Amino acid sequence: MNQASPNPANPVLVIGDGGNPAVFGAIGHGGAERMIAYPAMLWLLASRTPFFADSIDAKVLLSSGIIAGYTWATAYEFWRGRDEALVSRWPAIFMLFAHGALFLLRTPIGAVAHVAPGNNLAMSGWLELLSLEALLFTISIAFILLAMAKERTEYRHRTAARTDSLTGIANRRGFLEQTALSRRSTAGTQPTAVLLFDLDHFKTINDRYGHAVGDRTLQIFAEIAKAHIGTAGTVGRWGGDEFVAVLPDTTREIAATVAERIQVALEHAAAEIDGRLVGATVSTGISFSSHGAFELPVMLLKADQALYRAKADGRNRLAIAIPEAARADDEEPPSATNTVRIGRRSAAA
Repeated sequence: MNQASPNPANPVLVIGDGGNPAVFGAIGHGGAERMIAYPAMLWLLASRTPFFADSIDAKVLLSSGIIAGYTWATAYEFWRGRDEALVSRWPAIFMLFAHGALFLLRTPIGAVAHVAPGNNLAMSGWLELLSLEALLFTISIAFILLAMAKERTEYRHRTAARTDSLTGIANRRGFLEQTALSRRSTAGTQPTAVLLFDLDHFKTINDRYGHAVGDRTLQIFAEIAKAHIGTAGTVGRWGGDEFVAVLPDTTREIAATVAERIQVALEHAAAEIDGRLVGATVSTGISFSSHGAFELPVMLLKADQALYRAKADGRNRLAIAIPEAARADDEEPPSATNTVRIGRRSAAA
């Protein structure tokens, strides 16, 4: 009995097709490694069987299944990177999925159509259709990948323009844009708190321990603020050693508790930095809007006034701006002494 000898060119072509998930995956998600040799090994093993070696339908079915699997794996690589907001990603996923489906349906279509082996006219119609689809797919996916590369470059430039390079959180521009977007997605009249942070004696830290320790202090605070604000609000670096956060749909008590926990966490985390006893602390000013439209400039001004009072009262504490309604009901006339209410740290870490 003659043993079927596999054609060495076929597994090489299979491995070549297997490069698609790796190459396109590098464009779509980040170049995750894939085991592309398994289908080639499957082809070699199947080629050792007489049935597979003598059946053209079996070869077409297996090769179509392998190519469809590779194509769908490529589409999956694009889908895995969906967190990166690229409009051109979704047409690429759709086209890859459809292209893989057509490959997988080649053999069933031929069987259902009952094309006679010698009917070259009928076969030419299917071949023309599949060849046209492959040509359109090749041209379209090339343009989509070019569009994706351009879109990704623009996306990274926009992200860099909105991100503080030292701390990794939003800079002033990014913070304002995120806050405006968040307000547009809500009713706009919900109670909102603005927290303004200023690191105490930061210039002294820079002068005494060097800018490397100062930069690390800023990074530590940004990490703490981001962890405590979370996805419920927006936090950004306002400039220098000042940070700002917006907490929508919150109460004055919750905002004060969050600020106090950030203060306590910074005391613990920045007590010693790179072997230096830094002991960094932060002062916080809070303004609160419970009624009416949210006006960030007005609330920032009030938070800044509260922050000034916290600094003047000894630092490492928070001050809460008294709302206009509370001052109107106060028996005392408005003055500099009742524009803010001082709060001492009381929250546990």
